[in-house]
Amino acid sequence: MSLLERVYFLHQQLTENRFPNSRTLMEEFEISQPTARRDFAYLRDRLLAPIEFDQRKNGFYYTEEDFNLPFENSPRIIFLLGMLNRLAEETGLSDLPEIRQLEGRLSTMVGQDYTHITNSIHCEWVEVEYPDAKIFDTIIEAIVKKRQLDISYRSPAKESTTRTIEPLKLINYQGRWYLSAWCMLRNGHRTFHVARIITAGLSAVTGHENERNVEEHDLGRSFGIFKGPPRYTAKINFTGTAAELVKNQSWHKDQQMSEEETGVVLQIPVHDDREILMKVLQYGSQAEVLSPPLLRERLHRELIEVKKRYES
Repeated sequence: MSLLERVYFLHQQLTENRFPNSRTLMEEFEISQPTARRDFAYLRDRLLAPIEFDQRKNGFYYTEEDFNLPFENSPRIIFLLGMLNRLAEETGLSDLPEIRQLEGRLSTMVGQDYTHITNSIHCEWVEVEYPDAKIFDTIIEAIVKKRQLDISYRSPAKESTTRTIEPLKLINYQGRWYLSAWCMLRNGHRTFHVARIITAGLSAVTGHENERNVEEHDLGRSFGIFKGPPRYTAKINFTGTAAELVKNQSWHKDQQMSEEETGVVLQIPVHDDREILMKVLQYGSQAEVLSPPLLRERLHRELIEVKKRYES
């Protein structure tokens, strides 16, 4: 049991006037007497708890009835803990043993008066993927230890390759997990879809992240998950209900939004066409690409193919 759990246990005992002492902690948590004494000292000296020792009852008590531990009765903190739990579920990590252990520990810290707050939070992402636990754990280990990874990877075209990569950043984007890494096979930065990693093994080779071009894997330079230096700025006009939705959204930190007579116009830096096309198609006739001409033409061709599919 952690120090935090023991402190909360002590606080509960003191609040209920049970007069706990070192023996109380030793029996409850199977710790040594020096450790138990340090816990009482931590509560008094670090958390400024107003505790005194009662010789007659051979235990400690609060000299102030209204003392609370830091953050103990803060709904915002409880809300944050609940959000962390819900986000674990929506990022596909709720089955990891570490997440379950954390949830169990947090539940012991949350007072009964506030449990309804965590039950009042609902997070839902439409396309949540649940990564393979062993592969995900290996990726985390590689990042923590700054080691390279040997992986087998299946491309969207179902072509398999074996390669050595150096993990740089783990990304959760729209419910999917991606790994930004330096690929030794391609000698350049690549973004790997974690669900497409078939096998992953920790390499004995230490990474050289500091030697990589930082700009090459900067994830904030363009819109979407398919990152890289911006190739162009897309200019899109939204009308109707789409305009009302988009004007309150942030797609990228460098976007520009303006309200025109024709609707809401969004300008956004783009590296790869794929995702921006999907976003425009999402809003149907209420979204129109104004520029660049190449993106507008590509969207036009896509719509023709869609029309053919439904006509057939």
